[in-house]
Amino acid sequence: MAQDGGLPQPGCHCRNCEAARADAALRQNVVSLGLTDEGAGRSWIIDATPDFPAQYDALTAHAPLAGILLTHAHMGHYPGLLYLGPEAMNARGMPVYGTPRLAAFLQGNAPWSGLAADGHIELVEVTPGVEIALSPALRVTPITAPHRDEYSDTVAWLVRGPQRTLFYCPDIDHWNAFAPDLRAWLTQRADIALVDGSFFSPDELPGRDITQIPHPPVISTAHHLADAAVETVFIHLNHTNPLWRPGPERAWLEAQGLHVGRQGQIWPLG
Repeated sequence: MAQDGGLPQPGCHCRNCEAARADAALRQNVVSLGLTDEGAGRSWIIDATPDFPAQYDALTAHAPLAGILLTHAHMGHYPGLLYLGPEAMNARGMPVYGTPRLAAFLQGNAPWSGLAADGHIELVEVTPGVEIALSPALRVTPITAPHRDEYSDTVAWLVRGPQRTLFYCPDIDHWNAFAPDLRAWLTQRADIALVDGSFFSPDELPGRDITQIPHPPVISTAHHLADAAVETVFIHLNHTNPLWRPGPERAWLEAQGLHVGRQGQIWPLG
């Protein structure tokens, strides 16, 4: 459930990272989301993180991997594609879903370009707002998300099952794109919302210019979604986030009817 650097993060000696080094049970993989259609016997994963090997094993214990959906081209979200290459899995024609700009980035830059040229992956371009049928029971829609788009644009994913729908948005700069009412937008479209919880508050990184790494603080998002008719779960927590541990911040959040994601958590959509 962690942000791109995981927990513990290399080179950091904050309270959370030191605790995770001392206790393996506190360590957290970079966040991704597995999707499984048990009836079809297939699975998909949203984002190929640096922790792809462990996440692949956990997911394919239920069903073989049929494709990878990407959100954007930041460190925590696509480097795991390298495991599909000849040095590791030597996959053949693995579908990788992304926007045209993201596909162009992968095709135009090594070593990702070699994965496509040599047939290890098959790039499938998607259009924001247009639904895709992955299987009879699972449909997904990419949703434009404003973010630092140095290499590609960014999308969230709306995942629609037979009975329930889940919104997955690990990275976003602000919620203005869902204005004027994030709460109304989500409750009209989703039953479960996994949302960017990178920083609990803007003053969490002393010495860093937070405008260079914008994310909506949890305290701000909670203002919009407290007690909403959608199960709201914060994911993509930075290693500095106090929500990693029991304390007043987590107690305050849970009092709003909101939650912190747990590694391995499952949300049935059927």
